[in-house]
Amino acid sequence: MIYPAADLPLSVALAVAFFLLVGAALALIGAIGFLRLPTFYERLHAPALGTSWGIGGIMLASMIYFTVSSSRLVIHEILIGIFVTVTTPITFMLLARAALHRDRTARRDGVPRKYVGPEERPNPEDVSDAS
Repeated sequence: MIYPAADLPLSVALAVAFFLLVGAALALIGAIGFLRLPTFYERLHAPALGTSWGIGGIMLASMIYFTVSSSRLVIHEILIGIFVTVTTPITFMLLARAALHRDRTARRDGVPRKYVGPEERPNPEDVSDAS
């Protein structure tokens, strides 16, 4: 049986409120970063952090609340945290690679060049100084 939220001890209610507010604030910061950053590549970073850390705060609040209110250890939310932690970076990496391939194919300006290995780099002694 789950007890109502009004019966929670004050310290538990404060901890749950703290983690909920921190998680929501981090998710909001990620959303604002997504809207305000100018390029697609810069926009990938903010939601990844907002998603991972925001979900972490909300997940901790949920674990604390349901552990105390049901008088048993509730940790199945950790599976959600593991899933989000693993899938978010992979998803954003695949999105970045797809966009990079698209931009290189279209020969857009400002796109990072492909990696040039050490055997393909010009020898500094062979490059003449134009000054």
